Amino acid sequence: MADKEAQFADSSSGESQSQELQRQFLDQLDELEEGQLVEGTVIQISGDEVFIDIGYKAEGRISLDEFETAPGVGDTVEVVLLRKDIRNGGVAVSKRKADEKRFWKELKDAFQERQPVTGKVVKAIKGGFEVRLHGNVRGFNPISKMDIRRVEDPEEYIGLEDKFFVERIYSENRVNIVLSRRAWLEQETEKNRNAFFEQVQIGDEVEGVVKSFTSFGAFIDLGGFDGLLHINDMSWGHVTRPKDYVKKGETVRLKVIKMDSEEKKINLSLRHMTPDPWETFEDRYAVDQVVKGTVTKLTDFGAFVEIEEGIEGLVHISEMSWVQRINHPKEVLSPGQEVETKILDYDIQAGRVSLGLKQVMENPWDDINERYPVGKRLQTTVKKITATGAFVEVEEGIDAFLHVDDLSWTKRYKNPGAVLKEGQELEVVVVLSDPDNQNVRVGLKQLEDDPWQQLKEAYPPKSIIEGEITNITDFGIFVRVQGGIEGLINKMNLADPRNESFEEAVAKYSVGDKIKAVVTEVNPGRQRLSLSIRELQRQQQRQELQKYIHDADDDATVTLGDMLKEKQDN
Repeated sequence: MADKEAQFADSSSGESQSQELQRQFLDQLDELEEGQLVEGTVIQISGDEVFIDIGYKAEGRISLDEFETAPGVGDTVEVVLLRKDIRNGGVAVSKRKADEKRFWKELKDAFQERQPVTGKVVKAIKGGFEVRLHGNVRGFNPISKMDIRRVEDPEEYIGLEDKFFVERIYSENRVNIVLSRRAWLEQETEKNRNAFFEQVQIGDEVEGVVKSFTSFGAFIDLGGFDGLLHINDMSWGHVTRPKDYVKKGETVRLKVIKMDSEEKKINLSLRHMTPDPWETFEDRYAVDQVVKGTVTKLTDFGAFVEIEEGIEGLVHISEMSWVQRINHPKEVLSPGQEVETKILDYDIQAGRVSLGLKQVMENPWDDINERYPVGKRLQTTVKKITATGAFVEVEEGIDAFLHVDDLSWTKRYKNPGAVLKEGQELEVVVVLSDPDNQNVRVGLKQLEDDPWQQLKEAYPPKSIIEGEITNITDFGIFVRVQGGIEGLINKMNLADPRNESFEEAVAKYSVGDKIKAVVTEVNPGRQRLSLSIRELQRQQQRQELQKYIHDADDDATVTLGDMLKEKQDN
């Protein structure tokens, strides 16, 4: 009996405890409100359900789909109490609703406090992009507010996760959220740029990503803001294509060479990452040294040749050939061609080197006297006719000049073209060889002996010569004598004006007549022959006088007057 009473007491006590716990649970549930955010702990994961202990002796069940990442037992999870379920001894909760509720609060705070939110671009739509925010909330980012640079290909932004500023939140038929990634980028860019100008100094090394190219260089992204890598700062050598030195998207290390805090401009250099080759130029090069190089550029006045990276010299057009007349460097050189040149001079301060191309070749003028001595006969070709003569080719690159005065000993040509034609082959004689002035003169008439010298030797002044009248003019008569030489009988030397006028005297002669005259002057240098019939008559008179004097009897007295009177009578 006692045992039964004890059992009953225990039973009564257990029922009392159970009722007390139930009462406490109900009291605790009464403190919760539907829609309230509460924290819970994951106590079990079974299949696709997650069991949450919210701390009030009640468990909630949440589908695993509500979690972006599967939780683990013991994780703390914030949920929303949807409803109290006293009958089943549990509560209905939702993590997704909690996430949305918390997100909208954070979104509102971000909008009011100008703080960024994280989102992912999920697709391109008309006028912009759809962005998925936390809790699968969608926002709209206009295309003009997606990037600092112009958006060329919207598809390249799909899948991008980044931060966005909330520009507007408004509701008509549904809630609309307008975002701006560009505003966020601009803020970060300005922050990073200011930090750059505060922390970095000229001469410091920085890292950046090659962003884009222009004709004058490349822009380097230094953290949302750009620095310029000019084409001239890519290498100490000659640069024609920026893409040969850096690649788009490549991370490069560069040196800061210029900063303008007011204009927010930064100049970078790749070449300053290596020593300036000019600083050690004299350790490797000297005047008269022969060097190999590559032609990089042709101009009207010469060609630039790179003898090593960063060292470029100029071959002036006058230093390209000993003998050729070069009008443009392209006649002998082309870009990319490898050549040997000689260092003629250099200026380290100015970064200039003068090079010679012809100096590595033999100078054909050095032994021109030996190869073409005066008097040597040559077979040549007429290359060009000028107003004063013609150029004939002596050898490749060397032309000699044939002056119009050296065409004939006896004929004077005003136009060399009357005798010569371009391309004509002819034999000439070297009359001048001048290596100092790089000049060779040849003559055509020198192939024969000088008839003027022969004439001078054969007919000294006062000798009598016979010839044929070729022309009669107002000032005298032209007579052709031996060797084809023409002499002039001046009107004063045709007759004595006291006895006969010029008109009366010249009327006695005709072209083609054979006549004799006295030589008064032979000048081979000026090719002048002067003749006189008047002097011939004087000589004849003197001869007759001498004859009369010789034939007269020793006792006879004959006067000059008698002789003249006798001559007139005859």
